Amino acid sequence: MAETITAFIQASPMPDSTPLPRNLADWLHHLEQLHPVAIDMGLDRVQRVAACLPDQLRMPCPVITVAGTNGKGSTCAMLEAILSQSGYRTALYTSPHLVDFEERCRLNGDHVSAEDLCTAFSTVAAACEAAGGVSLTYFEFTTLGILRVMQLAKPDVMILEVGLGGRLDAVNAVDADCAIITSVDLDHQAYLGDTREAIGREKAGIMRPGKPAIVSDPLPPTSVTDHADAIGADAWLLGRDFNVSGDKQQWGWAGRGRRYAGLAYPALRGANQLLNAAGVLAALEALRPQLPVTAQSIRAGLSLVSLPGRFQIVPGEPQLVLDVAHNPHAMATLVANLDAMGYFPATHVVFGCMADKDVATMLQKLGPLVDHWYFTDLPLPRALGAEALVALSTSVPGCEKASKISYSDPQKALDAAVAQAAPTDRIVVCGSFFTVGGVLKHGVPRLNAKHLGGNDGQNT
Repeated sequence: MAETITAFIQASPMPDSTPLPRNLADWLHHLEQLHPVAIDMGLDRVQRVAACLPDQLRMPCPVITVAGTNGKGSTCAMLEAILSQSGYRTALYTSPHLVDFEERCRLNGDHVSAEDLCTAFSTVAAACEAAGGVSLTYFEFTTLGILRVMQLAKPDVMILEVGLGGRLDAVNAVDADCAIITSVDLDHQAYLGDTREAIGREKAGIMRPGKPAIVSDPLPPTSVTDHADAIGADAWLLGRDFNVSGDKQQWGWAGRGRRYAGLAYPALRGANQLLNAAGVLAALEALRPQLPVTAQSIRAGLSLVSLPGRFQIVPGEPQLVLDVAHNPHAMATLVANLDAMGYFPATHVVFGCMADKDVATMLQKLGPLVDHWYFTDLPLPRALGAEALVALSTSVPGCEKASKISYSDPQKALDAAVAQAAPTDRIVVCGSFFTVGGVLKHGVPRLNAKHLGGNDGQNT
């Protein structure tokens, strides 16, 4: 793969006066400086550069694009797991990452190499020059680079997670053979609008005429269904075109002419995962003529799927819960899942988040379960500082009685929580991908309360 990309670079070299970064860390630092703003909505610049890439980013296989406020990552992971179990060569793009940038692209379940990313980025840089010196944001540039890596891998199926919205997201430069919209709720209002209807219109932009459009939100905005009707997309709606049923042991799915009964619940924890799984099965049924799968592959894929940071419960003393919930809708789901876990004498929460989120509502939803807050700084300008979080939390209903301390990074906050927690307590890390990623830098923590002996409370 790398040789193919390198051959193109050598055929279309950048000017000698513009030295390219030498490794992935340098590339990522370089890309952060390229564009005057971090988020610049619109597809024009991306499409101009894509037109100058080899094969103009025409993809050699079916493409599934996934948008939604929450549940995108879980949906993508289930699709990848089932399709892999069916013997298909898969390519997955998802964002953001938790620890390493290479997590954003998986080929046949393995993270892409830094070397392949670097050569693909060089290809995109050459295309930017060929397009007249187009400036791309970090997300736009890296998206095109990853799409180029995926294109060269020649997979049997591509799964693309939308970064923000849908209609104007860089991922939408690729036409989807099947679109999935997982949920629609308030988030990124400054860019997408301040109502579900407005946000729904943006997410519906990934649909294509005559192609399946799966909507797994049980109560989608009318803007989503109206757009599907307007462009002639083949809309599959939960409750109309497919349904789920089940009890505590198993569940079933019924769609257009096909049923699956006696399914084990997805390995991803949380009640919301059943809706995500229902949308996945609808998408696979809609794509059956191109990508047939067996019932056994579905059962195996759902039982083996894994995704770090989505209500991830790490056994230990105390028990650790990692969840990237970063908006009120996701926080409400996390609260419901925590409430279903049973009794814990105390709940300690490590929390860090972005300043452009509805932070007060997130704290208010989680507050009644929390006995001790450990607020943390995060390493990027968009983050709300730990001291600001402490100050804000003092005025949020439900947060008054809990203790509140600030820390300079997530790992220090987690260490403090471990030092204070009893072995029967639980610790929750949430609020942002960067919060969860901050405690996963050296692997998944295994906790032992300090007064149990052993490692005196440190992570193992």
